[in-house]
Amino acid sequence: MKQVFRLELAEARAMVAGAIARAAAIAVPETVCICDEGGHPLALERMDGARVTGPQIAWNKAFTAACHRRSTHLFNTPPNGPALPGNEAFGIQWSFEGRFAVFVGGFPIVVDGAVVGGIGLSGGTGEQDIACGLAGLEALQAVLAPAGHAVVVAADIKR
Repeated sequence: MKQVFRLELAEARAMVAGAIARAAAIAVPETVCICDEGGHPLALERMDGARVTGPQIAWNKAFTAACHRRSTHLFNTPPNGPALPGNEAFGIQWSFEGRFAVFVGGFPIVVDGAVVGGIGLSGGTGEQDIACGLAGLEALQAVLAPAGHAVVVAADIKR
């Protein structure tokens, strides 16, 4: 039997707080969603002034990153991004009733080598979404490091 770690609400809230703090520091109104390994939201927060479409987009990105175990922008990164025209997963973004996001802003949450969820962000440029997503992952790392757990903090994650 395999031991499984699960992301809990306190950890999800810490990630949201880290991402929102970075967004506030760079003056970008973001929406942040943290999902479990099945793509189900644990925490979702939309900053004042963030777009009303942000919650759905952030959730889609978190869902995709968690369930497909890769950063969402890797689907469209030339030349081998699988969702690019002519490549093996072209059209995948129409899967799951359009929930599958293939653009920047979604990152799997990897703890001790296992994907335990996803973080999705919407509201900034790609660069800003990445910065805020990394801040969320860094916040989780700060929470889990004292217990000896390792969190992958990187923009390009593929498991």
